[in-house]
Amino acid sequence: MQKPNRRLENQTCIITGASSGIGKAVAKSMGMEGGNIVVNYNSGKKEAEELAHWISENSDCGQAIVFKCDVSKESEVKAMFKKTIAHFGTVEVCVANAGIQIDHPLHEMPLKDWQKVLDVNLTGQFLCAKESIIEFKRRGMRKGVSKSLGKIIHMSSVHEVIPWAGHANYAASKGGLLMLMESICQEYGPDKIRCNSIAPGAIKTEINKDVWSTKEGAEGMLKLIPYKRIGIPEDIGSVASWLASDESEYINGTTIFVDGGMTCYPGFTTNG
Repeated sequence: MQKPNRRLENQTCIITGASSGIGKAVAKSMGMEGGNIVVNYNSGKKEAEELAHWISENSDCGQAIVFKCDVSKESEVKAMFKKTIAHFGTVEVCVANAGIQIDHPLHEMPLKDWQKVLDVNLTGQFLCAKESIIEFKRRGMRKGVSKSLGKIIHMSSVHEVIPWAGHANYAASKGGLLMLMESICQEYGPDKIRCNSIAPGAIKTEINKDVWSTKEGAEGMLKLIPYKRIGIPEDIGSVASWLASDESEYINGTTIFVDGGMTCYPGFTTNG
């Protein structure tokens, strides 16, 4: 974990799906930057509460609270923002991280599983972005706090550009997220709202532990990564904190791939 910093001091950051994995690493990193953190969870209340306690104990100027919310439900997203604003005064950063996978061959995929993944991975990010923009515009610029009116960070995937057979619902949600993010930038950039995406590659989380935890699985993953290292959640957390800070103020409407080079298609190293 990085040394305590204050690049996000006096800023409040909502991180969805923060009780584990990438979201947890993002919440820790932003907490260490001095931000106030809203640890959103849908399941994993104990883990969320432990994380909030850790942030409050280890950050030298930020505090953390937890909020249970299914990001695919508009009423619950609105309630999360309402509580955050009541508790901390406003929101400067929203990291729309919550996401799920429900895998099937396309011809065997039940409609409910297609819809569930799109509801969480795409509609959930839309709802979080919408409430963020409403609050940014209501509050106005806070001079001396941030050069931007507000910052939205969508958690995407290398599969916003790499097709993924057997995971069409997931890939479609991430591909749609690219256009959502770029459209938000185009529409709200003039208001000094920044909207970007982070696209992780192969990262060691619980969702893919059955692959990277075995020798054969790990070797298979490494074939896809020119850098020859499987990522860890902290690789994403540090990028997210920087992207939320004024150090990246002129970055808007882009995806930052954090993938060890996976999107360079290493299978073509010897002409495919």
